[in-house]
Amino acid sequence: MADVPEGGGGGGGRHQKKRAKKGSTRIDMTPMVDLAFLLLTFFILTTTMYKPSTLQLTFPVPPDPNAPKPTLDRVNNAVTIFLTKGDQIFYYKDAFKPGETQLTRTDFSKITPLLIDWNKNTFDRIQDLGRKLNSKEIDEAAYDSLKNQAQKEKEALFVIIKPDKDAKYRNMIDMVDEMDISGIGKYAVQDTIKPVEQALLDAEKQKF
Repeated sequence: MADVPEGGGGGGGRHQKKRAKKGSTRIDMTPMVDLAFLLLTFFILTTTMYKPSTLQLTFPVPPDPNAPKPTLDRVNNAVTIFLTKGDQIFYYKDAFKPGETQLTRTDFSKITPLLIDWNKNTFDRIQDLGRKLNSKEIDEAAYDSLKNQAQKEKEALFVIIKPDKDAKYRNMIDMVDEMDISGIGKYAVQDTIKPVEQALLDAEKQKF
């Protein structure tokens, strides 16, 4: 009776699977270093070095103290607008006269008709130019030029906008929009209020 040989080593032999040989993961960085140095050399050789420069300033000639002062054109159609708390608006027309000037109160729901009424002649001219533009009588360039000319006339309304510390930023944006709606091209925004104007404004604010 023949003996059957037993295999050793736990199931070896021809049925045993061979593991794949792992390749090397080492990356040769030498070409990358050479490329980096080549790029660095290229940028150094082609870069223009900054040269400090000076700005030439030309100051105006001081006025002659003995020369008569030029007369300024008087603004005949002006209004000063104060923006304050509660979306409220106060205004006075023409120049401020201590002891005489009084502030009138309104709000954003009523300011547009007031501005259009004060600026009626210019507003009507701009509306007429708009109709001509729509009917192709004039082109857009002519419309812009004639509109700008109308807004700069002496009789056109000039608005001074003065927001106080209680006004909201949105009030300022809305008022500037009102200038465009009312056809007003001459306006200025000031962040300072004269003490006499502030005293009068504070007195009116205490009423509401």
